[in-house]
Amino acid sequence: MKNKVEELCRLDGKVAIVTGGGSGIGKATAKVFADAGAKVVVTGRRNDLLRNVANEINGHAIACDVSNHAQVKHVFSEALKVFGKVDVLVNNAGGPGPIAQVADVDMNAWVECLNINLVGAMHCLQEAAKIMIDQEAGSIINMSSLMGVQGYPMRSAYVASKFALVGVTETMARELGKHNVRVNALLPGAVSGENMDGVLERRSLAERRSVEEIARENYTEVAALKRWVYPDEVARAALYLASDLSSAITGDKIKVDCGRF
Repeated sequence: MKNKVEELCRLDGKVAIVTGGGSGIGKATAKVFADAGAKVVVTGRRNDLLRNVANEINGHAIACDVSNHAQVKHVFSEALKVFGKVDVLVNNAGGPGPIAQVADVDMNAWVECLNINLVGAMHCLQEAAKIMIDQEAGSIINMSSLMGVQGYPMRSAYVASKFALVGVTETMARELGKHNVRVNALLPGAVSGENMDGVLERRSLAERRSVEEIARENYTEVAALKRWVYPDEVARAALYLASDLSSAITGDKIKVDCGRF
């Protein structure tokens, strides 16, 4: 028999949409949510990865580029058709953007990063808000970043998108609170995985330093715990915000960064 805390941790009967669900934080979150009893819809641009995740968790995969509003509408419409509701959105899809100083950055790449990380997130937020207002319940978790509260060299597009997402989170929390919808943001630090590997390689080329040196000086040694964050650690924080354990928390931002303060 479960105790009260164990019950509050569960997502039994809940339906969650996880964007960027084919790998990294999104994949880890989909698995953690499914383990907690949720029915999970995973979306992303790589259909083969999505199908693998969905098969593993008995979930539902829908290919989607979040920068395309029509595709986002289809995801939410399909989720309603299959499950009848959407209880949780983990707004996780995004990319690292160009790695360059502001004076030299490719503005086409800069705008593309904003279109995915911010405009794409807004597409999802609009559709989730409409559904959750009608339901008078829901939890939205926006995946911002430690770079959503502090600037970082060579990453202006990513920083801009993640700062903006924190502001949108606080705005929506005020808008949706009267409908019993909570909106929070997670601020991961440097998360070990494919995205971070790519960032390190591009920084190495731009700065003419080794990957190992950049990782040590900028990511691991500056963290109080002296290590990377792992995707499942971010996923467990997302579970906290999705579950009734955090029932009085909205408009907040939580760092998951191994102590990079």
